[in-house]
Amino acid sequence: MQAVVESSVSALRINGSRLWDSLMRLAAIGATKKGGVCRLALTDLDRQGRDFFVSEAKAAGCTIRVDSVGNIFARRAGRFDTLPVVMTGSHIDTQPTGGKFDGNYGVLAGLEVLRTLNDAGLTTESSLEVVVWTNEEGSRFVPVMMGSGAFIGEFQTDFVLAQKDRDGISVGQALTAIGYAGTDVVSCRGIGAYFEAHIEQGPVLEAHDITIGVVTGALGQRWFDVVVTGSEAHAGPTPMPLRHDALLAAAKLVDTVNQLALDRAPNARGTVGMLDVYPNSRNVIPGTVKMSVDLRADNDATLSSMDAELRATAQGIAELGGVAIDISQVVYFQPEAFAPALVQAVRASTQELGLSGMDVVSGAGHDAVYLARVAPTAMIFVPCKDGISHNEIEDARPDHLEAGCNVLLHAMLKQAGR
Repeated sequence: MQAVVESSVSALRINGSRLWDSLMRLAAIGATKKGGVCRLALTDLDRQGRDFFVSEAKAAGCTIRVDSVGNIFARRAGRFDTLPVVMTGSHIDTQPTGGKFDGNYGVLAGLEVLRTLNDAGLTTESSLEVVVWTNEEGSRFVPVMMGSGAFIGEFQTDFVLAQKDRDGISVGQALTAIGYAGTDVVSCRGIGAYFEAHIEQGPVLEAHDITIGVVTGALGQRWFDVVVTGSEAHAGPTPMPLRHDALLAAAKLVDTVNQLALDRAPNARGTVGMLDVYPNSRNVIPGTVKMSVDLRADNDATLSSMDAELRATAQGIAELGGVAIDISQVVYFQPEAFAPALVQAVRASTQELGLSGMDVVSGAGHDAVYLARVAPTAMIFVPCKDGISHNEIEDARPDHLEAGCNVLLHAMLKQAGR
């Protein structure tokens, strides 16, 4: 009898058409003319997206809890309520020019897992929970990954509720306006496992024609605000050796940031995404440049060495160019290695399902990065077309989404028991 049950469970598959239909129905809320989605956190469109999820989760037999920062927890009861919960989820808020799958896939893949278990009449030993995290994107409110950060205690609730958007509306006011100022107290303790399914948001899986990315961890991040201060002067009368050109120094620093990552390949990244040049006039030598620096690496030692080399090189550039360079760190996320047992559960499920897979490291921040600080955590990646995300043309193949959801199903079952 046990062999028959195990065989039946191993043959279990999600309903790919139902998953796709759910994704398209959610994508219609805030749909843009270019085929993307604009559903900013805690707007009325976000309310509509949340209402859609809650309605579908209730229809699947889930009980719903909403905490003080608006995180939504949909629970499917297990046989033993005292066992640690097995959790999955992501977010449904988007960038202003976002796509259909970023975050949304992880939420609706989790819901599809629960529906599939309902169809099979299967009760797990542990309860299962699908979570919608508040304001992962950080497009309307800062900080990013706000809901999961508050959940694990990285941010105090009062701090979160006081944050304001550009119009002066606070998170607390917005939650009340959309009806998701929850009162349920949900603890980050007692989580047996957290899985997050996600599109890769990069080109690696597609380039290797691989269906499943087994995510072993996430890159650490250090973000800096940099100000280069020189002196404005006339572009004609000022000889080259006598200039204090802030933009020239900044250009050298841009090249340095790029080289820092190249020297530490393959799991290091260096990006300058913003430059603000003053006075930005055609025939004036730039006197001030404000710029961003984004450094990422898969271990803290590498990330720290990049930080140290950036500062040392900047000092040399400053002295050579007769300018001042101020570097201020504004964000730090430590590298997160995901739980080996859960990573292996994802890897094993991929193999058992006959899918191609490879180990990858996440270069982006996800709610899973915060959850990894309090619970065993792993992620599942599927390819996205041309590696494009945070873009209205973001796209993913239905068969890849179905495959990733099947891996999620079996990885969760390995942890939840049946």
